[in-house]
This record gives sequence, C-alpha cells and structure tokens, in this order.
Amino acid sequence: MSFKIPYGRQQIDQRDIDAVVSSLTGDFLTQGPKVAEFEQAFADYTGANFAVAVSNATAGLHLAVLALGIKPGDRVITTPVTFAASANCVRFAGGEVWFADIDPETYLLSLQQTRKLIESKPKGFFKGIIPVDFAGLPVDLEQFRALADEHGLWIIEDACHAPGGYFTDSEGEKQNCGNAVYADCAVFSFHPVKHIACGEGGMVTTNSEAVYKQLQLLRSHGITKDPERLQEHHGNWYYEMQELGFNYRLTDIQSALGRTQLGKNPAGLKRRNQIATAYKDAFHGKLKFQSLPDNCYNAHHLFVVEVNDRKGLYDHLHSEGILAQIHYIPVHTLPYYRKLSPEKLIFPNAEKYYQGCISLPMYPALTDEELQFVITTVLSYVS
Repeated sequence: MSFKIPYGRQQIDQRDIDAVVSSLTGDFLTQGPKVAEFEQAFADYTGANFAVAVSNATAGLHLAVLALGIKPGDRVITTPVTFAASANCVRFAGGEVWFADIDPETYLLSLQQTRKLIESKPKGFFKGIIPVDFAGLPVDLEQFRALADEHGLWIIEDACHAPGGYFTDSEGEKQNCGNAVYADCAVFSFHPVKHIACGEGGMVTTNSEAVYKQLQLLRSHGITKDPERLQEHHGNWYYEMQELGFNYRLTDIQSALGRTQLGKNPAGLKRRNQIATAYKDAFHGKLKFQSLPDNCYNAHHLFVVEVNDRKGLYDHLHSEGILAQIHYIPVHTLPYYRKLSPEKLIFPNAEKYYQGCISLPMYPALTDEELQFVITTVLSYVS
C-alpha cells in the first residue's frame, strides 16, 4: 500500500469553487462586500462583537499589539512552543519578548510559570500576555484574565489553531475560542493547513469598539473616509491618513472562499475529533500525547505525540509516504531570539517536549484507510 499523506491539507469542494468564481465575476475583487460578509459571519461564529479580516494571521497579531497600545520597549509574555509569529509581532512594534515555560501535559503556556515570571518583576514591568491555543486546545483564559487584571495586563489570544474550540468557565458557560470575553483580542489564521483555508488570510476578533476601529484604521494605511473621524471634509472624495498604517487587507476572492470554508468547519471539527480519538485509542499506554482537560473541547489542528527516537520515526514515516512534521522548534532557541538574550534561556518543559514531539496527519479529508496506515506504521516502528 502506497500513500502520500501530509500532516495537514486544505479541503476544497465545488461550493468553494463556485463561491470564488462568483466573486471573480462580480464587481469587486478586493475591498468589496464579501469582506464585510465574512467578517460578520466569523463574528457570529465565535460570538465576538467585532471581526476584522486581514491578509494573514501574522498581520493580525501585529495589528492587535498596536491596537492595544504597545510601545517600543514594552515587555510581553508568550509561550516558547509556538510558531515564531506569536513572538515576532511584539518585535515588529519594538517590544521585548519574554517567555514562560509550558505545562508538560497540555503543552500550553503555564499559568503558574507566567505568574511566577510576572511576580518576579516590579509592578508594571510587563504590558501583556499572548497565550496560544496550541494544536487546537483552548487556553483557560478565565484564569489568565484574573492574573492579567491583577497586574494591569492585556491579553491577545493566539487562536490560529482553534476555530471552533472552547472551554467551560467557572460559571459553567461555554467560552468559544476568539469570543473575546476574557481576551482583549483574538487572532485566527486561514493558511491552507488550518481549519479554514483562504490561501492566505487572518481575522482579529474583539469586543471593544475602540480596538475594532483602530484595527480597521491600521489595516489600510491608517487612512479613513469615515465622516465621524475626519478632521476636515472637502467632499465625498476626501480621505485622511491619521496613523502610519499598513496594507494588511484581505481580498473579496479570499473572503468568498472563507465564507464557504467557515460553513464546513463544524463537520471538519467532528472529523478531526474522530481522528484524534482513533489515535488516542491506538497509542494509549504506548505513547504520550496532549492531555485534554475536562472543561475543554479541542479543535485539533494538530495531533502531536512524544517519542524517544523522534528523528528515527520522522525518517521512517517519510520513507513510507507519511509526511509528519515537527511543531515547533522552541522560539527562544532560534538564532534571532538567542542573540537578543544576554544569557541562555532555559525552559525545561519546552525543551523536553521538543526533543520528542512529532505531528501526525490531522485533517478532515484523511480517510479511515490512511488513518489506519499511519497508526500501524507508527506502532510498528516504536515497538
């Protein structure tokens, strides 16, 4: 049996194609009605008051830190086990990135280690926290919100792995990833291997109207034509550049695709969790994998296992056509971040995780036959 099975991939059907064709034959390719329609649909899906579509999630993270008022030299905490963009957005704005270790069972930013880091410094030393819903597992933001409020910090939820995930808070209320109840902003990715594929794209959600308006302004060069915001008004053609912004817009073509992809996410989540259950049943007692707290629903962008001979398994899987991947090289060990630190940073849980982590195929179009082939191939190697 011969397969080529990636760790993740997009799922495009005729509905997606028809939506894109409709956009291509319409009046707008960009800055048209499809963007606003996608934003409203996404806000409704997450339960947030506002959503701002952007060119990619990195742009969304950049705009989010700016909209929350980051200044050069401000210090922000995030996890070392994430894609570099979760940290880079702080550097784009001239801020300093500080890391706290992960929980070794959930692989999420540790609340205890974050508290320990904050309380080791004077009041006001840090400005914000960027927790990451790693692999699709939601961070318990209620607990992080209490810590942030205690020290006057903002929170950006990096929810790029987790549209459709949720945790249940202390009041028994389901809190969707990105609903911005406990975070000031949340950021999502529409890269092809994510749940919702736009080619490239992202979304920022918030419940703050002031933050929403700032995100809109900065997304498009800092330019506005909104009569309520203009300092002067020369006529209907008149606009003002009020901030130094960016060209971080999403197109109507991508937004049309995003709408149809969003509509398929509930079914995609169901399949992702079926795949995760099959992996857990097969690997229970044999391999370590991400734990699932009782109050969480994992959106399962990734399924990660930890093994002793990671390089050997990686090479073996690839030789069998199973294109497993590694998520992620801890950010604090990357050369750019190493040179920023005057002393070697050590995060034992993150570094131990990296030594053994490997991401197995996880996407809705993965067939039962392919899934069983992956399981059998992994078990035959590790045993």
